[in-house]
Amino acid sequence: MAERKWGIAHIFASFNNTIITITDLSGAETIAKSSGGMVVKQDRNESSPYAAMQLATSAAEQALDKGVLGVHVRVRAPGGNGQRSPGPGAQAAIRALSRAGLKIGRIEDVTPIPHDGTRSPGGRRGRRI
Repeated sequence: MAERKWGIAHIFASFNNTIITITDLSGAETIAKSSGGMVVKQDRNESSPYAAMQLATSAAEQALDKGVLGVHVRVRAPGGNGQRSPGPGAQAAIRALSRAGLKIGRIEDVTPIPHDGTRSPGGRRGRRI
């Protein structure tokens, strides 16, 4: 590919896993994807910063091969009734993307926030330990 283009890196970072999908600017066509389970053996390490760095590097290499010059980053936590803060892999993934040679454009948080959706887990008096 002679033409160099931009894409969007969708980073889903929960406390159990980190998933990176690099798409074109419309978000319709997937260029590269990678997740924590593709990099580490143990389930507990899927969300670790190390796994995020590895998977971001592999996704970036795939994207660079297909002619992507830079990416806008969209970070997402589970959201809804789940955690609203992204997991430990989010920052490490962004750093690894830039180290791999991709330019970083805008970084935005696209965590879904409920507008009075379903009831949160834990009951009226919260989660009692």
